[in-house]
Amino acid sequence: MEAFAYVGYPCRIIFGPGKVATLTDELDHLGAASVMFCCTPGREGRVRQITETLDGRNVQVSPIVNSIVSEDLVVEGRRQAREFGTDCLVAVGGGSALGLAKSIALELGIPIVAIPTTYSGSETSDLQGMFEDGKRVLKRSSRMQPKTIIYDPELSVDLPLESSLLSAINSMAHAACSFFGRNPNPVTALFAEEGLRAMGNALPRVADNPRDVDARGDALYGAWLCGSTLNSAGTVLHHKICHVLGGYFRMPHAAAHTIILPHSVGYNRDAAPAAMKRIARAFGDENSDAAGAIFDLLTRIGAPTALKSIGMSRDDLAKAAKLVTTDPYFNPRPIEYQPVRELLENAWFGRRPQFPEAAEEMSPSVP
Repeated sequence: MEAFAYVGYPCRIIFGPGKVATLTDELDHLGAASVMFCCTPGREGRVRQITETLDGRNVQVSPIVNSIVSEDLVVEGRRQAREFGTDCLVAVGGGSALGLAKSIALELGIPIVAIPTTYSGSETSDLQGMFEDGKRVLKRSSRMQPKTIIYDPELSVDLPLESSLLSAINSMAHAACSFFGRNPNPVTALFAEEGLRAMGNALPRVADNPRDVDARGDALYGAWLCGSTLNSAGTVLHHKICHVLGGYFRMPHAAAHTIILPHSVGYNRDAAPAAMKRIARAFGDENSDAAGAIFDLLTRIGAPTALKSIGMSRDDLAKAAKLVTTDPYFNPRPIEYQPVRELLENAWFGRRPQFPEAAEEMSPSVP
């Protein structure tokens, strides 16, 4: 076996229906007395139900989270945490709720308990994108790594189907792209393949019956595994494209990940054949086309497949390609303007990834 380096972080994982009830024990474990909850206004009612079980603690609910963790939001969150004397943050919801908690913890050094209700997997990492002077900057710090994650599928049953699917594909992007990272290793590969398999199995069931708790649980299991790959393997072309689309063109984060994923995987097809086999195997057949299998899953569950459907202007594709190729991230295939421009064009139209030999096989014979 070749030498490798694997980065793992200490974090308690509590998993199962009804496990939100163990929050008191987890706060005891952390010695937390003054707890601030971060959530969206829509989650406030459910969060206040949770706080009713926390007798003997000072509790504050901060329902100020919105879809973008802006500079103003972070400033307000830190102000509230200082004023309240917070010694533990509890993030309930999706990546934005956790993003606010991470941004507060980065400066104040307060431990985080994450209770995810979506499937982005962001709770597993010590990374967070923050806006500084209008630009999105990726930050990394052990202060932003949650100390405990409580996965309770009953809390995600009411999550709208679109949010469920898009956040899940977001986490799948981390797993698929971990095979292409600067530091691939056998441990991360195990997490990635099993996470993709779990998601590929769970998402059609969630799409068919959003109130299926078992399917929701399998999706959370997949989210944990997929998200756990990001700390070790690092970011690649896929992430750079999504950071450009979100940071410069304000495209929805999860939707951008979803639409770009089959195309960014396909971009690396010839540069990483072993990775392609493992990704394809996660979807049932290692000899199939990995990029096509991902695209087919998107269409099966009704996820968006075209950038034009989320408001991206075709006129901006050239600028986006230039930004992607400026100060590019690591990637096994060189990140060059023309192929990236073609990738974005295909993603804008929502075309199924195609490759020369596949296209020839599908084309009618010419006399």
